[in-house]
This record gives sequence, structure tokens and C-alpha cells, in this order.
Amino acid sequence: MQSHLALLLPVALVWWTAGYLADGLPRSTRARGLRRQTGWLLALTGLGLTVALPIAGLATVGATLADRAAAGLALAAVPALVVAICTVRRVRRLRAGAGALSVTPRTPAPHGLRAAAAHPLIGLPLQVTGLALLPALVTASGAGQLLGPGATGPAVTVGVLGVAAIGVRHALRHNRLAERAMPERATSSARPAGALHV
Repeated sequence: MQSHLALLLPVALVWWTAGYLADGLPRSTRARGLRRQTGWLLALTGLGLTVALPIAGLATVGATLADRAAAGLALAAVPALVVAICTVRRVRRLRAGAGALSVTPRTPAPHGLRAAAAHPLIGLPLQVTGLALLPALVTASGAGQLLGPGATGPAVTVGVLGVAAIGVRHALRHNRLAERAMPERATSSARPAGALHV
């Protein structure tokens, strides 16, 4: 086992946990539970960005422990940037909305709030960042040598298909909850007016 795995594994665990929490946000039926989960998600996201950025900044021209760990984080840099720009802002707004409704512990989370929690820009970047760390962990653990160089193509294909499947799942769940949040149309307006009797 390579020694730089000790640097990459905690970062990956933080991102995997954040992706798992983000996936469970739309299932929260109470506003207080949604507020608590968004708080944990903000803490984990901040921790993941805080730990990953110094490791990535340690890269030099040599082949030291920090250089190998920083090279492993290169693939996760783009989704982590999307998390920093888009996801954190959305989670903060979601936490504020849930906080406004969580005065009593039994207040249900409305479908609109759950639809916002299911937005693809919340869960997808976190989960893609966790997936992007898998190749670095495989390489750091030495399992990449067992698979051989011919496994790169199939691994990339499986990764792209996995990201597409996750994105479609988030989009479908968001649309389903957004439709539930829409106000129902009045059925009286759809009825034809009856004949007037004088």
C-alpha cells in the first residue's frame, strides 16, 4: 500500500459521506431534520474543500508523497470547483428555508423545499467528486498494477456511464418533487358553465 493513500483516503471518505447525505436530503419529511442534514452537509463540504485544497497546493515538480497525493486530486478538481461555486450556495439557501419552517419539531418539509433539496446541482457535484477520487485511490493502493493498462478504457466508460446515470436520477427526482410542489388547478374553472334559468 502506497503511503500517499493515507492522505487521499480521508479526503475521499469526507466526499463520499457528503454525497450520501446529499442523496438523502429529498427524503427528509420534517423541516427540522432537513435543516440538521444541511448543516452536516455544509460542514462536510467545507471540510472536504479545506483538506483537499492544501494537498493540491503542495504539488511541486518532484515525486514526493505530497506530489503523488496532489496528482490524485487533479481529476476531482473540476467537480470540487462546481461544489464550491454552486452547491454550497444552494445548500445555504436550503438551510435558511428549512430553518424558517423548523420552529416546531413536527413541521413537515413542503414539496417545494424537498424539490430544492433534490436539485441536481446539490447532489451530483458532490457524488461526482467522490467518484473522481476512486482512480487515485486505486492507483495509490497498488490495485491499478494488478488490473493492467488495458483496464483504463473500460474504467473510463463505466465512470462516464455512472455519472450520466446519477445525473438522470437526480433530474427525474427533482422534476417529480417539483410537480408535487405546483399548486393544483381549480377544477371549477374547468367545468363548463351551466345554462342560466330565468
